[in-house]
Amino acid sequence: MGHHQQFWVYLEKLVSTSEVVLDRPRGSHHPRHPAFVYPLDYGYLKNTRGGDGDGTDVWVGNGVEREITGIVCSVDLVQRDTEIKILLGCTPDDIDIIAGFHNRGDQAAIVIRRPH
Repeated sequence: MGHHQQFWVYLEKLVSTSEVVLDRPRGSHHPRHPAFVYPLDYGYLKNTRGGDGDGTDVWVGNGVEREITGIVCSVDLVQRDTEIKILLGCTPDDIDIIAGFHNRGDQAAIVIRRPH
């Protein structure tokens, strides 16, 4: 198994053995930046640890299945952190919306779509 394929398999194992907690539903405001409104459901994987020390972040899109459709790699110059956010059930339109959410102000992000 190649490294790229192994990455997705391991990520799938992490997601499938974790509870998804959606603590920021679509339409809710960011706790520290009230002008930021979540365009889709956002949360984390319980009992995991992401770049900020809290649970690994997830976006849940409008797709029928909650399969992993990609990841977002972000850099925030204000918070001085980097993170990976897992995309679950995100359609191509959802992914464009999420990319726009993370590419503004002092934030930049790239999306890596899961190969089919």
